[in-house]
Amino acid sequence: MDAELVALSEALGSACRTLSAGDSPSGAGQRRLLLATAESCTGGWAAQVITHTAGSSEWFERGFVTYSNEAKIDLLDVRPETLQQFGAVSPETAAAMAEGALKNSKAMISLAITGIAGPTGGSPGKPVGTVCFAWCRVGQTADTETRVFAGDREAVRRQAVIHALQGLLLRLDT
Repeated sequence: MDAELVALSEALGSACRTLSAGDSPSGAGQRRLLLATAESCTGGWAAQVITHTAGSSEWFERGFVTYSNEAKIDLLDVRPETLQQFGAVSPETAAAMAEGALKNSKAMISLAITGIAGPTGGSPGKPVGTVCFAWCRVGQTADTETRVFAGDREAVRRQAVIHALQGLLLRLDT
C-alpha cells in the first residue's frame, strides 16, 4: 500500500481513538468511536485501507460491499424507490447507504461511496468518474457530496477512496 493511503489509515485510527474531553461521556478524553463503510464502485477498497493499520479493530466495526442494487436494498435498507427515482449513483442513494450502514451495525459514524468508475456506464448527466459520497453520524442526517474524477477505472476508484477518507477525517475534527 502506498504512503498516502497508509498515512490516511493511521490518521483515521488516531482520530477515532482520540477525541477531546468534551466529546467523551466520562470527560476522560477518550472513547471508542466505531466506523462502518458502505461501498459500491470501490469494492471494499476503503475498508482495506482502514484495516491496513494494525489495531484497526479498535475503530473499524464493519464494511458493506453493495455493488448491486439488490445488495443495497438487502444489506443497507436502501429503498427501491430511491434507486428508481435517483439512481444508484446519486447523493440520495449515498445518504441512504451511509444511514443503512449505521442502522445495520454498531458503528457511530459511517461513510458511503457509490459511483461510475468506468470505462463504461456513464451518461451525459452522470459521466464516467462521477462518484457520490455520504458521511453520517448516529442521530444525524447524512452529509453528501458529488465529485467527478478524471482517469481510468483504477484512478477514479483510488481518488474516490482518498476523498471519502479525507472527508471522514474532516468530519471527525468538527
